[in-house]
Amino acid sequence: MCPSHLRKIKIAKGWELKVATSMKLFECSESERQALTTLEARIGRMHLRQRLGLEGEHESHVVRKGTHFFHLENWYSVHGLIRAALTVTGLHGRGQRNVLNIHKKTNEVWLRQLPPAFDGFTLLHLSDLHLDIHPQYIHHLVQSIRGLSYDLCVMTGDYRFRTFGPFQPALDALALLRPHLGKTVLAVLGNHDSIRMVPGMEALGIQVLMNESALLERGGAALALVGIDDAHYFRTHNFHKATAHVAPELCTILLSHTPEPYRHAAHAGFDLMLCGHTHGGQICLPGGTPILTDSGAPRAFAKGAWQYHGMQGYTSVGCGASIVDVRLNCPPEITLHRLRRGTLNTGDPAAEA
Repeated sequence: MCPSHLRKIKIAKGWELKVATSMKLFECSESERQALTTLEARIGRMHLRQRLGLEGEHESHVVRKGTHFFHLENWYSVHGLIRAALTVTGLHGRGQRNVLNIHKKTNEVWLRQLPPAFDGFTLLHLSDLHLDIHPQYIHHLVQSIRGLSYDLCVMTGDYRFRTFGPFQPALDALALLRPHLGKTVLAVLGNHDSIRMVPGMEALGIQVLMNESALLERGGAALALVGIDDAHYFRTHNFHKATAHVAPELCTILLSHTPEPYRHAAHAGFDLMLCGHTHGGQICLPGGTPILTDSGAPRAFAKGAWQYHGMQGYTSVGCGASIVDVRLNCPPEITLHRLRRGTLNTGDPAAEA
């Protein structure tokens, strides 16, 4: 793992944060440098350098200029206060048990451009796994997936619980999960993930799309899956680069960690956008109303199926938990998206399996 060089800055009277300076490729270990150099040849020098540098700045930032001024998930002292409040109110234990109660959902998606050969094609969608959250969690996740029928697995980011620090525990958990995900797995990174995880993920047989596309072929027809890098915090997504090798007439599915670039995605002509990040609020009011979504997208896009212009979308509430290891009034989910050729379904296709 690349070392971080920390300095301290004062952001207000009585408050002090440690902020990591930018990481550089030469600061990595020899084996990691070789792996990242290979990745650099694929995604480009600028993308790799930007991601490494931003990760160094990101690791301890709570306040940052940009689309989101305040990042609660990076303010770890507050996480302890949230846990204490949940414990005092008697909700912490229940919330922890809820994290292990993973629901299965189905979502039928009607797409006009879908080739007949892909009618009924099913995607298993996993998002916001935060795999190192709890030692028992990975076993519950595997049990939830076992026995499901699908054609392809897609994962939309956030494999690590924290936003900085060691990522090997998350990779170790991915190694336990991978044998249960079928032949092909396509993934994108989230704001909790490091680009340094990509070589390890791909060694497990998980293809990480870093502003890249993959072409699926079936019965003489093709379907394009496009994956962009994190558009929430790092903002290193690039639609132009991601679609460079996608023919305009193809039915195209976008994998994004967050729903936030929905407007750009719709106007770029994507047929379906699959994403996560919001956790559906994770800690919600009775009835499932989110308190916070940590997203610049409309609240209507915070969970489940939605539509914007001609593009359909689905925001997974995620498999795991972030900030604190609890869920209230918002159970975790794994989702099966069944693709159907035809007109748009304007009803609510999300339902428990």
